[in-house]
Amino acid sequence: MDGDMDIKSVDKKHIVGTYNRYDVAIVSGSGARCTDDCGREYIDLGSGIGVNSLGYCDKGWVAAVSKQLSTLQHTSNLYYTRPCAELAATLCERSGYAKALFCNSGAEANEAAIKTARKYSFDKYGRGRDVIVTLRNSFHGRTMATLTATGQDVFHNYFFPFNEGFEYADKDIEQIAGIEGVCAVMLEFVQGEGGVIPVEKEFVTELAQLCRERDILLIADEVQTGIGRTGKLLASQHYGVLPDITTLAKGLGAGLPIGAMLVGDRCADTLTFGTHGTTFGGNPVICAGALEVLSRLDDAALEQVRRKGEYIRSRLLSCPGVAGVDGLGMMLGIRLKDKQAAQVLKDCIGEGVLVLTAKEKIRLLPPLTIGDGDLQEGVDRLIAAIEK
Repeated sequence: MDGDMDIKSVDKKHIVGTYNRYDVAIVSGSGARCTDDCGREYIDLGSGIGVNSLGYCDKGWVAAVSKQLSTLQHTSNLYYTRPCAELAATLCERSGYAKALFCNSGAEANEAAIKTARKYSFDKYGRGRDVIVTLRNSFHGRTMATLTATGQDVFHNYFFPFNEGFEYADKDIEQIAGIEGVCAVMLEFVQGEGGVIPVEKEFVTELAQLCRERDILLIADEVQTGIGRTGKLLASQHYGVLPDITTLAKGLGAGLPIGAMLVGDRCADTLTFGTHGTTFGGNPVICAGALEVLSRLDDAALEQVRRKGEYIRSRLLSCPGVAGVDGLGMMLGIRLKDKQAAQVLKDCIGEGVLVLTAKEKIRLLPPLTIGDGDLQEGVDRLIAAIEK
C-alpha cells in the first residue's frame, strides 16, 4: 500500500462491514481537533466515543507511553510490572476500592464482574443463585454474556441461543425484589447508548439498600461514565454509593485499549488462581498512559469538567431547535425539537464538528481537556448545524 491509497475504498473492500462509517477518514489530530485525508479540520466533541479523554496526541500522555514503550512493551501476567501495580494502587486509593483487575475493554471488564458475582454467590450459597439483573434500556457490551445483559430488545437477535441467567427490570425496587435467585444487579448511572439518561438518585439509594439487605452484589458499569466524564472520578460519587464492583474502560486508556474491574472488600478475594485470566490485561505501556490520565484528573480538573458541562448545557438550552439536554458533566444528550439526530450529525460534519448520536438524541462526549476556545467554537458549529 502506498501513501496515496484511497482509504475508504480499501476499507470497504477488506474490512468486515459491521460499521456504518461516516464519510470522513481521519489521519491526524491534536487536542480537540483532527484532520481528514483531504486536509479538512474538525473539532471533535465525541472524542472517539469518550475514549480520547485527554484529546488527540496529548504531549504528557504521548511522553508517558513512549517512555514505557522504549523500556518494556509487554510481559505476561506470570510476572510483575511497576506500571500495572502502580495503576492498581492509584485507582484503589482514588476510588475507595480494595483491588483491581485489568483487561482490554469495557465488555471484558463487565464479563469479569459477572463472573465475580456468580462465584461470590456460589462460594457462599452454592448453585442456583446466579441471576444477574440489569435495567431495561441498558447497554453492557457485545460479547455473548454482555450482549445478553444489555436490556434492549434491538440487540437480542441473530445470535441465538443467548446466555441464561439474566433478567431485565424497570427502575422499580419492588419488581427487582421479586426476582428469584439474584446474585447481582448491574446498572449504568447514566445510560449512554440508551439515550444519555441519568438514573434517579432515590432509585439508586433504595437499590443499594436492597442489595445490602440480601447480600446481592451491586455492579456499576462505568465504562462510559467513569474517569472524570461526569465531573467526578466515578459517577457513583454523585449518588453517594460505593458499589461492590465498578467496571471501567474508555477514558482510562486515553486512546489505547484497557478495561478495569474494581472490587470492594466483600469480593476482593473471590477470583482466585485459575478462575480468570488475560494475556494483554495490565499491559505496561497502556498502564503508563492510564497513570498519566489519572495524574491529570485532580480536583481542579474535575471542577473544570463540571463547569464546561454547564457551559454546553446553557448554550444549547438557548438554541431554538433544542428541546432539552440530559446527562451529567461532559456526557450530554441533546433532545431536538424538529430535526432528526442523524441529519444533524451529517450537518455537523459539514460545519466541521464531530458529534455522536444515542437513539433520537445528539450525544456529546468532548475531550475532558478541551480548551474554552475550542469548546465555544465547537458549540457554535453544533448550533449552526441544529438551526440549519
